[in-house]
Amino acid sequence: MEINFLNWLVSALPIFIFLILMLGFKWGGSRAGALSWLITAAIAFLFFGANLELIAFSYIKAFLLSMDVLLIIWTALFLYILTEEAGTVQAIGKWLSAITKNIAVQGIFLGWLFPSFLQGMGGFGVPVAVAAPLLVSTGFNPIQATVMASVGHAWAVTFGSMATSFQILIAVTGLPGEILAHATSILTGISVLVTGFLVTYMADKKRGIQSTWILTTVLGLLLAAGMYFLSVRGLWIISITVSSLIALVVSYFWVRITGRNNVYTSEKRKLSLPFVALLPYIILVAITLTVNLVPGIKETLNLFDFSIYFPELTTNIGDVTPAGPGRSINYLSHPGEIIFLSAMISFAIFRKAGRLKKGALSKIIKETANRSLNTTLAIFSMVGIAVIMSHTKMTGILSEGISIALGKSLFPLVSPFIGTLGAFITGSNSNSNVLFAGLQMQTAELLGLSVPIILAAQTVGAGIGSIMAPAKVILGCATVGLNEQEGSVIGKILSYGLLLVFIIGICVLIWTRIE
Repeated sequence: MEINFLNWLVSALPIFIFLILMLGFKWGGSRAGALSWLITAAIAFLFFGANLELIAFSYIKAFLLSMDVLLIIWTALFLYILTEEAGTVQAIGKWLSAITKNIAVQGIFLGWLFPSFLQGMGGFGVPVAVAAPLLVSTGFNPIQATVMASVGHAWAVTFGSMATSFQILIAVTGLPGEILAHATSILTGISVLVTGFLVTYMADKKRGIQSTWILTTVLGLLLAAGMYFLSVRGLWIISITVSSLIALVVSYFWVRITGRNNVYTSEKRKLSLPFVALLPYIILVAITLTVNLVPGIKETLNLFDFSIYFPELTTNIGDVTPAGPGRSINYLSHPGEIIFLSAMISFAIFRKAGRLKKGALSKIIKETANRSLNTTLAIFSMVGIAVIMSHTKMTGILSEGISIALGKSLFPLVSPFIGTLGAFITGSNSNSNVLFAGLQMQTAELLGLSVPIILAAQTVGAGIGSIMAPAKVILGCATVGLNEQEGSVIGKILSYGLLLVFIIGICVLIWTRIE
């Protein structure tokens, strides 16, 4: 495909327009997404040969992809509002505040380690949906909480969700995981250290870094070492979950042993965390681990799925999307189903314990519907944009143009940004790997660069990009009541996320030159 500046600029218009509407005009995700989708469809029709059949099937595909995300949003909101109604969020916040008066340490617990642990188990938006409300309950403002929880788990995305994104990287490239794991683990280890210090800075600026730099460094090295040790031995499926759990335990005892002067001892004696307050999260963790780790359960549940087979789609200028099934939703093992099951068990226990008033269920359902309306509309629109851009090769034009323009000298620096671009557009590390891993591998081979390093840059950059994706940000905003304020949150997450990607790019550039 011949790339020219006009094609590249037109391909970038949907992204530019969406960003301008949200960042410049402060539009909410629903309005900005709807208008951007209409503009994307018009651009695809006028410049890239899209026809009505392609646009129609693209939006049906987008509907299935959206439902995959919305099942999590709806159930996560339901679980959060349930815990809010039962008063458990406030109980956890008071307990965490009583452990230490160092808000940077609170940020480490809830903005870095806990979201990373959740990402390791399930991901799919759960880390922000669960951790951000907890951060708010401890005293952080909603925007600060959403940004901290988003950035804090960025490092864990590639090997998170039981390493689904990494497994896709293996499948798309055809390379053994053992070859890819070494470089991917090293770049991921660098990102975990950086995200730790970013979270402590967001929590309490320079004072946060100064008061916790030793703890942050120790935990970062522990996370990186544990993740590397497991991943290079073929155990990447559990590398994030296990390393994050160990870091949580170590950090708790670190504070207890070395931070006596920072503990509210008098209040701590008065405050004991009720078991029932943690129950929804204990149930969520237990069910998730059971489904994913007990042999045979997930395989059996995955037999029940739903998908639609789509015909071959061809643009008027000859670009072809092969025939095949759309998004397959394993509805019995889906994260949304697991969250919903956890919520219903928790509801039954809370009701039995007298923590919920009569009519609480209908109130929770109504509140969930009200809070999720704008989010639902926004995600339908944004996923529609992503699918149309993919089917008309607009995303390919964007990445190819950037790669060709820079050549061998600067391509390693840009490589993680290509992964970030794919994840930003699609909202998924996995989708970015599907779109761009083949391109990154071929470009690395043509330029004589290390293929594993460039592919590691692709997937680590995509992991970071996924936390900046509008759909993920909208999810986080919805759980803390920031509907129609997504623009402000995206701006902050972009600033931290792009800094992290740039650091990874510099590391890749240096590494490929000394390789």
